[in-house]
Amino acid sequence: MRWIHTPLPASEVEEVCQRLAIGPVLAELLVRSGRKETAAARQFLQPALAGLQDPFLLVNMDAAVARLRRAIERQETLVVLGDYDVDGVSSTAFLVSVLRRFGLDPRFVVPRRLEEGYGLSRGAIDRALEAGKPDLFIALDCGTNSHEELAYLQAQGVDAIVIDHHRSKEKPLAGGILINPHVFAGPDDAPWRDLCTVGLVFKLVHGLLKQLRAENHPVAFRIHLKEYLDLVAMGIVADLVPVVGENRILARHGLEILQHTRRRGLRALMDVSGLKPGQEIQPVDVSFRLGPRINASGRLADAALSVELILSEDAAFCVDAARQLDGFNRERQEIERAITEVAERMVEEQYMDSHGIVLFSEDWHPGVVGIVASRVTRKYHRPCIVLGEENGLAKGSGRSIYGLNLVETLGECADLLTSWGGHPMAVGISLPRANLESFRERFAAAVRVSQRGLFAEPGLEIACWLTLEQIREQLLTELEVLHPFGQGNPEPVFGLRGVRFRQRPEVFKEQHFRFHLEDERGRRVYGVAWKLAHRLPPVGAPVDVAVQVAWNMYNDRKLLQMELLDWRLSEAG
Repeated sequence: MRWIHTPLPASEVEEVCQRLAIGPVLAELLVRSGRKETAAARQFLQPALAGLQDPFLLVNMDAAVARLRRAIERQETLVVLGDYDVDGVSSTAFLVSVLRRFGLDPRFVVPRRLEEGYGLSRGAIDRALEAGKPDLFIALDCGTNSHEELAYLQAQGVDAIVIDHHRSKEKPLAGGILINPHVFAGPDDAPWRDLCTVGLVFKLVHGLLKQLRAENHPVAFRIHLKEYLDLVAMGIVADLVPVVGENRILARHGLEILQHTRRRGLRALMDVSGLKPGQEIQPVDVSFRLGPRINASGRLADAALSVELILSEDAAFCVDAARQLDGFNRERQEIERAITEVAERMVEEQYMDSHGIVLFSEDWHPGVVGIVASRVTRKYHRPCIVLGEENGLAKGSGRSIYGLNLVETLGECADLLTSWGGHPMAVGISLPRANLESFRERFAAAVRVSQRGLFAEPGLEIACWLTLEQIREQLLTELEVLHPFGQGNPEPVFGLRGVRFRQRPEVFKEQHFRFHLEDERGRRVYGVAWKLAHRLPPVGAPVDVAVQVAWNMYNDRKLLQMELLDWRLSEAG
């Protein structure tokens, strides 16, 4: 792995230290991120809800709010259809909850992955209309490219609002009201540009309440938007959108609300996930505990269960539903484990020379291949698409590497695909099985051209070089103002030069190891290395280590812990 570090002028770091009255490590991180100016730095370090911009700056927000107001005034019938991932589920629960407060009784539908496919499909629409045609149909986290489906709804006299953040590969929808910052031109630096769907729903409700409060609507004053930030934070973290701008504001405050959430369903989900009441919630808890359990229902069963869990006030139901989601998650993990083993074997036997990897098996479950794609991409540091079979099509998900836009790359193969879309780092696609080999060749060639014929070597950005003496609780306390970490605000990696392991690290579960290092005063700093047991550092020899530092909760105590990401023999000593 290539370590990357660009030294900064010491005078520049010192000047930021003095001007903002902060420590040198935090100052260096701010300078490195380009936030060294006083206003930008303070806005980033102190992300206040008051910093959220007017929701009506978004194109079509005024039309969407006006249509919702009409639905409330006339007590119309509504259907809300949301995607089956965390963003879609959170968006659906958020909007349904708010609409109920205004006396509406919206039906909600979540696409059944195996039966109806992804997003705003004809099958999901038909199921939604079985109980009768609504006056208004609202699609969340899908629908940007659903021209035929929207026309089908409108032909039946049903109005539609689409709130989505996926990139468009076609012209904007001709019918319905679309809110999507990536479709309509706007300033590239708009703080709301990279909101995921639940963030856009927050903006919609904010606009609705703003207008109704101006007219002294009694219900509008009883709804406190801050109470919904737990749902917003979950969607932002789970959907891997950049945690900058308004995403940062909403996630920062939302994680605090999530920690003390009063939603019975989320509390039950936290219990089965091993999160204790009042425990500080970090993005990793959403990514690896809460999120996978919500996602599992949509991948293996019906994600409507997750929406019902979030909305329910029935304690017994919440406990039972949370246990069901936990069971689905265990099943998902077993399926993923088996598929990953086969996928990695396929890569090493057939595709090690390919710049872009496409894997397919008719035996693979299309609902779980996204995680497999992530693991293959991470292990081999190449963009990877993993496909299973569904209704005669090869369907699945792809993940990318830093610097390669997967949406643009798939554009080079569009004529071979039935459908595709997503984000630069993650996509969903489907194609006829007959096109598989042609697509595999075209995709690999497009990646090769993008990378100028070179295999991308994984790089590790070293934010700062520190001494072991600097790795202490005070540093973590200082760095807390940078939370939450995520896309656009990566957790810093620190380098330590010339450290020595005095004892052989302790291997556990055959893949990982624990260790400790001692500073010059004999103080021990403990750490863990995940999936590096095959590369134990030597005892006694000077090595450089790349680590991240975080609090580890153990027996109700917060302990400092290093996570070792990589090591190399040191040139010092």
